[in-house]
Amino acid sequence: MCGLAAILSLNGDPPDAALLARMMGLLAHRGPDDHGVFAEHNIALGFRRLAILDLASSGHQPMLSSDGRHVIVLNGEIYNFVELRAELQGLGHVFRSTGDTEVLLASYRQWGPACLQRLNGMWAFLIYDRVERRLFGARDRFGVKPLYRYRDERCVMFASEIKAIHNSGAIQQGPNWQTISQHLLDGHLDVSEQTFYRGIEQVAAGTAFELNADGRARSTPYWSLPAAVASSPDPVDPVETYRALFDDAVRLELRSDVPVGVALSGGLDSTSIISSMARQLRATTPTTHQLNAFSYTAPQFDETPQLQATLQQTGARLIELDSDPDAMWDVMRTHLWHQDEPVHSFTSVVTFKLMELAKSHDVKVLLNGQGADEVLAGYSAYFTEYFKEIIGAGRLWAAGRAVRDFAVTAGRSRLELGATALHKWLRGSLHSIPGHRSLAAAHRRARVRRNEWVSRDLKSNWRPARVEWRGDLNNILRTAVETSPLPLYLRVEDRNSMAHGVEVRLPFLDHRLVTMAFSLGAHWKIGGPYTKRLLREAMRGRIPENVRTQVHKFGFPTPVDDWFRGALYEPLRDLLASRVVRESGVWNLATIDRALQRHRRGETNVGNKLFDVAQVSLWLSETFRSRVGVAFDVRDLNGLPSLPTKENGLTSGDRPVGRHRSA
Repeated sequence: MCGLAAILSLNGDPPDAALLARMMGLLAHRGPDDHGVFAEHNIALGFRRLAILDLASSGHQPMLSSDGRHVIVLNGEIYNFVELRAELQGLGHVFRSTGDTEVLLASYRQWGPACLQRLNGMWAFLIYDRVERRLFGARDRFGVKPLYRYRDERCVMFASEIKAIHNSGAIQQGPNWQTISQHLLDGHLDVSEQTFYRGIEQVAAGTAFELNADGRARSTPYWSLPAAVASSPDPVDPVETYRALFDDAVRLELRSDVPVGVALSGGLDSTSIISSMARQLRATTPTTHQLNAFSYTAPQFDETPQLQATLQQTGARLIELDSDPDAMWDVMRTHLWHQDEPVHSFTSVVTFKLMELAKSHDVKVLLNGQGADEVLAGYSAYFTEYFKEIIGAGRLWAAGRAVRDFAVTAGRSRLELGATALHKWLRGSLHSIPGHRSLAAAHRRARVRRNEWVSRDLKSNWRPARVEWRGDLNNILRTAVETSPLPLYLRVEDRNSMAHGVEVRLPFLDHRLVTMAFSLGAHWKIGGPYTKRLLREAMRGRIPENVRTQVHKFGFPTPVDDWFRGALYEPLRDLLASRVVRESGVWNLATIDRALQRHRRGETNVGNKLFDVAQVSLWLSETFRSRVGVAFDVRDLNGLPSLPTKENGLTSGDRPVGRHRSA
C-alpha cells in the first residue's frame, strides 16, 4: 500500500525533476518507509512505499525486471501472489524478492494484459516497457485503490491522490463547479470519473490502459460484474460455498509481514471477519498473535453486548476511540486535506481518527467490512426494493407476508411499508411510458429550484445527471457497487487509512464472493426481517447469536444532530459568520441560520446538511484559496486549526531524478 506518481512529457523533453519531487512529497504519508525514482527519455516514475510484504530492500520500487526491460510501480496488494509465484516458477521464472510486486511484473511479462484476470487483490499500477516506450496501467475491479490522471498539451500526469497533481505547481485549474453543484443539489459523490477539480479525472475501476511515448492512448475495461456473473456456475450449496470462499478471502488477506488488526463494530460484517481471523490465527500462530480490534461507539448507538460477546469468543483486545466532538471538529481541516474532496458525513472524520488510533498502536494493516452492505443488501431501504420485486412478479401473498415479517420486527407500519413498495413498483412501471423521462427531469429541476440553502449562482452550474432505471434488487445492488455509494466509501476508506500509513483490506470485496452473491436471487439477500440472509446463514454457529440475529444496523454512526445542538453549535456559528463563508457565493446564509436555530431547538434534524455546509466551505477555502472573482481570507476562520505542514520535495536522502540505479 503506497503512493505513485508519473509524468510523461509530450514534447519529448525529460520530465521536470523538481515537479516529480513535489508530487512525491505530497504523497509521503502514503509511503513513509521508502522512496524511489526511475527516469528515462520523456517519462519519470516516482514511488513512496509503505512496507507490508517483503520488508527488505528487495521490495524497493520502482522495480526493474531481471532483464531491465520493464519497470513497475504498484500501489496495493496482490493477495494470491504466493500461488501465482509457484505457477510462474513452474514456467521458468526466477524471483529475487519475496513480495507481490515482482510477481505482478512477472505475470505481466508472461501473460500480458490477460494477467489481470488472474489477480486477486486491490491495485493501481503502472508498467513501463523501455523497448517499446509504452506505459501500461490498470486499476482493480472495484476501484479500491485510486489512480488519477491529468493531461494537457505538455504532459500526462498520474498520481495516487489528487493533491499530488493539483498542488504540484504544474497546473492552474480551478474547481469543477458542475461536480460541486451535483453534490450539493443531488448528493452525488464519486459517481463518475469526474472529480471536484477541473481537468483531473480518475481512471475507471476495472479498466486497463496503454499510453505511447507520443501520447496516443487506449483504454479498455477488462472486467464487469454482469459478465462475471454470466460465466459463473450455480453453487450446489450456496451457504457452504459462500462460507468457504469467505474464509479463503480472509486467509489471503491475512498475508502480511507486519501486525494485522480489525476495525470492529457490533455488527454482522466486522464480527464475521474477526471470527474468521481469530480461528485462522489460532491455527497458525496460537501463542504469539494478539488480535487488536479498533472500535468507535457513541452512547446513542450502544452495541456493548454484541461487542463483548465477540471479544469473549475471539479473545481479541478492544481498543476504543474517544468520541469527543471537539476533537472531531478540530481535525476537520486535516481530514479534508487528506480526502482531497468532500465526504458524505461526519462518520468519515470518525474513521480518520480510528485509523490514527490503529497507527498509534503500531498496527499497519486493518481488515474491514466495507462492501458487504452493497453486495448483500445490508441497508433497510433495500426491504422496499425487495417487496417491490415480489409485487412485480405477481406474488402478492408472498409480498404481504414479507411486509408483515419486517414490520413486526422493525416496529414499522405494515400499511406504510406496503404503500411505499407499491408506489415504487408503479413508478417503475411508468418508466417505459413515452414522456416519463421528460416528466422526471422536470421534477428534478423543480426540486433544485426549491432548494433554498444554496445560491442561484451555484444552481446555474447544475446539470441533471443521467438516471438509469434498474428494476430488480440485484440490479439496484449493482448500481450500489458500481456507481453509488460504494465508490465513495472506498475513496474515503483509502484516504483515511493512508493518511496514517495504515493499509485497509476488504474481504467482502474478494471478486469471487461478489460474483457468487450476484449470481443468486434476491431471497438470498433479504429474508423475513433480515438483510444479508446469505451471510447470516453462512455465519450460523460461527459468530455470537446476538450479532447474527441483530436486526438494527449501526456501523460507526455519529450523533451529529446532538453535536450541532451542543458542543459544535458555537464553532459552526463562528464558521458561518466567517468571511470565507460569507464571500464564497455558494450559500444562502439566512436560510441556513434559520435552519440551524430550528435544529438547536429540536424542531428539525438537519445535522448532516449542516456538516455539509461546514466541510464544503472549509474545502473550498483551503483547496483553492479563492472562488472565481472573490478572494478568500484563509486567516479569517475564527480559531480553527491550520493545515499540517507537508514537505514540498524529497528529503536529502531521496534519490535524484535520473537514470535508475538498482537498489
